Amino acid sequence: MNAQTRKSIIEGPAGALEIALDLPAGDSRGVAVIAHPHPLFAGTMDNKVVQTLARAFVHCGWTAVRFNFRGVGGSAGSHDEGRGELEDFLAVVEHAAPASAGQTLALAGFSFGAFVTTHAFQRLGASRNIEKLVLVGTSVTRAPAAPIDEAAHLKTLVVHGEQDDTVLLSAVLDWARPQALPVTVVPGGGHFFHGQLPLLKNLVVRHLSSPSA
Repeated sequence: MNAQTRKSIIEGPAGALEIALDLPAGDSRGVAVIAHPHPLFAGTMDNKVVQTLARAFVHCGWTAVRFNFRGVGGSAGSHDEGRGELEDFLAVVEHAAPASAGQTLALAGFSFGAFVTTHAFQRLGASRNIEKLVLVGTSVTRAPAAPIDEAAHLKTLVVHGEQDDTVLLSAVLDWARPQALPVTVVPGGGHFFHGQLPLLKNLVVRHLSSPSA
């Protein structure tokens, strides 16, 4: 992401987990853990949308933590259809922002990573102070996302491209509608937001700069 990105290996549920850490210029507001798209379709922590999310968090004073799911890059293991990947996500959270430290936490993900993020939020929501949740191009069909509790809607940003042909906007609206969960639609946007990453970053920065409740 930049010359200051720190990459390292931690111990995960399936062995080594490769992580990348980016620090803000001043004091850190909290830790944001960001999940990447589908491992079987070339998804990695260096995906451009994932890096855009990390830049937005760092810009707003957060420590951004990306990681490779099991079987990707320097991470051990093999793809587990979301089950093991959720455990990977939770392991990274506990490493980067252990519960005992009481740090403010944010969760974010793109595509398959957003699907995993919704389940991590569901698992952690009752026990951790999660200040922000950012979901981009959320997988809701092949890998069904978990619902977002109504009490968390103000801290949640859901962004989707109007012309996404990987995860149809109509499917995301079908997921969001029963929850009355707002979805921010990027006109003309595709799944990877080609040519619109600055706009995506600005949407995330605006969300991170607004009150959560």
